[in-house]
Amino acid sequence: MTGSEVFESVTGSGSSDFAALVSILNEHGRWCLIGGLAVNCYVEPVYTLDADIVVAATEVDSIKQDLAVAGFSLQEFPHSINAQMSGSDLRIQLTTDVRYQDFLSETRLMEVLREQVPVASLVNITRGKIWAWNDPSRRPTKRKKDELDLMRILEAYPELRRAMPEEISRQVPE
Repeated sequence: MTGSEVFESVTGSGSSDFAALVSILNEHGRWCLIGGLAVNCYVEPVYTLDADIVVAATEVDSIKQDLAVAGFSLQEFPHSINAQMSGSDLRIQLTTDVRYQDFLSETRLMEVLREQVPVASLVNITRGKIWAWNDPSRRPTKRKKDELDLMRILEAYPELRRAMPEEISRQVPE
């Protein structure tokens, strides 16, 4: 069984939903994957139900319309738009935080759930994870997941040690 087939069976239709999302996003210019799925592109993967995405700010409204037409339910929050298909466990989060717009300029195509998608650079993914890990408004469990992602990155890419917060670096021996 392929990773995509396993993901499909566990999430209900997550891989298919991801393919539909990719198709919609590809119609709207620049976008990239960030978050846990993106981290998995650079280090040994761990299971996640989240697909975190940055889209061009000018495309947000038309992407929301296309997602709704495709059957995704949408919820808006101060710094994100969440999308999910009924019966699926895949949670899609489009960040509207302007800090992430720069990530669109440094991407590379990588295969994720059988789809070729633009993935943010490792340096930018690390920056985003540090921002999330430092956000006191995030649930403690989410911050711990961000911490683990940062530790996984540091283990695989020790050259990023200087970019890591001291608290993370202390936990990963040189």
